[in-house]
Amino acid sequence: MDPSRYSFRPMIDGDLPRVVSWLAEPHVAAWWHDGEDFEFVSGDLDHPDFAQFIVACDERPFAYLQCYRISDWHVSFGPQPPETRGLDQFIGDADMVGRGHGSAFVAAFAEGLFARGVPRVVVDPRPDNSRAIRAYEKAGFTRDREVTTPDGPALLMVRNA
Repeated sequence: MDPSRYSFRPMIDGDLPRVVSWLAEPHVAAWWHDGEDFEFVSGDLDHPDFAQFIVACDERPFAYLQCYRISDWHVSFGPQPPETRGLDQFIGDADMVGRGHGSAFVAAFAEGLFARGVPRVVVDPRPDNSRAIRAYEKAGFTRDREVTTPDGPALLMVRNA
């Protein structure tokens, strides 16, 4: 997919109803741990180390992405290079799942981070989420190791600049 098809708009309070409705979709609720408690994330909209985005393809909003500085959010990942960023995301619109968009927009976002000097990007899907793992591998991430997070076991995957 052409990475120029994707745009990343900072999330605003007005996006919360859309994101909450996406979280209720079965294909999202099966993997996303914050479904019922997403309102807590809205308090982070202005946090300097935690950025949230609405992802669009050809100007159609269809996904959510959050990006955070590892040193401030996930010590369970172990030592990482300074300025390493972590990503979490989901495709909200069910008709966009299984079409290559996930790997394409994650790769495009990571490339943007690398262009700004970020040395490494990490993701942490559940070890049994084979669809996400395949998408991250297509986006250039490699499997590192299993880790324990507050949400349970995860597979740490890394992509270096």
